[in-house]
Amino acid sequence: MAVVSASRDADADVDYLFLQVGVDRAEVSDRQNCGNLLAGVGPFAVERGLVAARDERTPVRIRMVNSGDHATVTVSTPGGRVDYTGSAEISGVPGSAAPLVIAFQQGSGPLLPTGRARDVIDGTPVTCVDNGMPTVLIAAAALNVTGQEDPGELEADPVLGARLQEIRREAGRLMGLGDVSATTVPKLSLLVPPAHGGTVMTRTFIPVRCHTAIGVLGAASVAAGLCVEGNVGEEVARLPAAGERLRIEHPTGFLDIDTAVDNGATPVARGTAVVRTARKIFDGTVFPRPT
Repeated sequence: MAVVSASRDADADVDYLFLQVGVDRAEVSDRQNCGNLLAGVGPFAVERGLVAARDERTPVRIRMVNSGDHATVTVSTPGGRVDYTGSAEISGVPGSAAPLVIAFQQGSGPLLPTGRARDVIDGTPVTCVDNGMPTVLIAAAALNVTGQEDPGELEADPVLGARLQEIRREAGRLMGLGDVSATTVPKLSLLVPPAHGGTVMTRTFIPVRCHTAIGVLGAASVAAGLCVEGNVGEEVARLPAAGERLRIEHPTGFLDIDTAVDNGATPVARGTAVVRTARKIFDGTVFPRPT
């Protein structure tokens, strides 16, 4: 759920609060962001008059309340109206729509929350990275899986599941997130060599279910992490030439992402951009039951 309002931040037009609503228990969490819903915040803000439409394209500056980070979503607005039609296609999403370019500014927190390009947890080398989503990168071979398995097969492996959760709990502590046993972050991304000419193939746990694709912010963190010198993906990833997009492969296709990392004493992600789509499905009013 995206809760959107006019922003008092001088660097933003609107505030976006993401709420993760549980489907199997009465729980609502604001512990993480969501990059997929972020795409829809742009056209919604224009349609609701929170941002005045420009001719052809309208940039919407968004403050992500959950983290305090900022992003700009550029919306197609020919004639001053949001246009959802277009030829942009996203893997795993039926049909096509107008492209929405999401540009992320440098995050307020460190790219490497532990201060190191590699940590070892339960005997397993990992890279803990946060470029919009706390994520733990792990070479699939270190967990005795190929990383090419079907998501359902990986989910059904109790030995793998137990090991992943042990790594996740310790990684959460190292990343300054405290006890993450009951939270959805950090995510875990298994890395293997690309199968279709991309940069890397992934299997991402969010945190227990294995994603049939990969989230926008999770992909942003994977891409930035792969650009850090000494990361655990160096042996499996095939980085493109400088200035070219990284293609993150996943079970149902791929996600292309632009990212730039300055590798100094403290690596910094200078900017990240990705193309998404959104389609208006319903417009109406919900009357919740009084609490």
